[in-house]
Amino acid sequence: MKKLLFTLALAGVSVAGMAQNNETSVPEMKYSVATNSFWSNWFVQANVAGTAFYSNEEQGWDLAKSPFKGFRNNLGFSVAIGKWFTPGLGLRTKFNGVWGRTVGAEAKGEAWSKDDNANKYWTLNEQVLFNLSNMFCGYSNTRVWNFIPYLGAGVGRNMSANTYAMGLSAGILNTFRLSDRFALNLDLGYGIWETDMDGINEGAIDAKEGFASRDQMFNVEIGLTYNIGKTRWNKTPDVEALKALSQSQIDALNAQLADSQNENAKLKDMLANQKPVETTKIVKEIAAAPVSVFFNIGKSRIASKKDLQNVKDLVEVAKANNSKIVVTGYADSRTGSSAFNKKLSQKRADVVANELVKMGVSRDNIEVVAAGGVNTLSPVSYNRRATVTIK
Repeated sequence: MKKLLFTLALAGVSVAGMAQNNETSVPEMKYSVATNSFWSNWFVQANVAGTAFYSNEEQGWDLAKSPFKGFRNNLGFSVAIGKWFTPGLGLRTKFNGVWGRTVGAEAKGEAWSKDDNANKYWTLNEQVLFNLSNMFCGYSNTRVWNFIPYLGAGVGRNMSANTYAMGLSAGILNTFRLSDRFALNLDLGYGIWETDMDGINEGAIDAKEGFASRDQMFNVEIGLTYNIGKTRWNKTPDVEALKALSQSQIDALNAQLADSQNENAKLKDMLANQKPVETTKIVKEIAAAPVSVFFNIGKSRIASKKDLQNVKDLVEVAKANNSKIVVTGYADSRTGSSAFNKKLSQKRADVVANELVKMGVSRDNIEVVAAGGVNTLSPVSYNRRATVTIK
């Protein structure tokens, strides 16, 4: 049994080393996360467990008997269910069942027999998990190795002696990612229990104090974790980006309103100063006034499809007179290089030209101009646009 436990521990350390090497060679996606719903990030675990006692029967801390040899160790199993409330903090309920061993016969000075050696018991612990890998290195959904210390408390029952005991537990859970759903576990645990746990001297108060007066257990467990439901954490929304997007949309609406107000003022002025016989000319001049279509910063996608409604009115006049249409793209010169703004203004003009084609305008009647970055309007967001004009 001693060799088995040593082999398990050595294998775990080797795998941990490989996991660390994988982590340094593969770029990780680290970011802040938003809290998931209650039903997300649950998991279940199943392990093969090697358990060893160390308490009064090992004569205190003088190691006269090692917990890894003799009668005090054996194989068992454990199962657990838990949930991660954040990438760094979780809870799990863990059941450990062991077909254990006892030193009862030897402690009484009697000859040892197979029947005396039987000692069945189980433990049930509630444990708080601390994923230090996520806490200190940032959350990553592709991290291979997670280092997870834990603390807990629970109850145990020795079925052979028909006794119950309360205890505390601590340990280190190492998980090695196999996929989004599965992970390999290496769990190194320790428990300290009331003296009834191992079935020897149950109910008695030992003269020794401290650790030597308690029943102590060491566990080495290897198994699998299966993640239930949603397994990843979403990025925290970028509030500043959302604010910038909203502000750019507001600026576009303000610019559109300013254009409309300018056109209305121009119409009133022309109606007030022109003679009735020149009505046709006035209408043509009004129709020839540019219509703006606005874009968000750095984008060539139309910010609001409502801008195209005014374009439709202009298109109808152009089609009725078989007129040419000029689409001029602009960019904000305060943002980006001249070369970038030139390409961006070209893309914006092309996007609007494509919309004109969808409205029935012949491509031969559309002239596209890329004006590049400009700073002619205020606020600066008004310069992120394309204009449509009848030639």
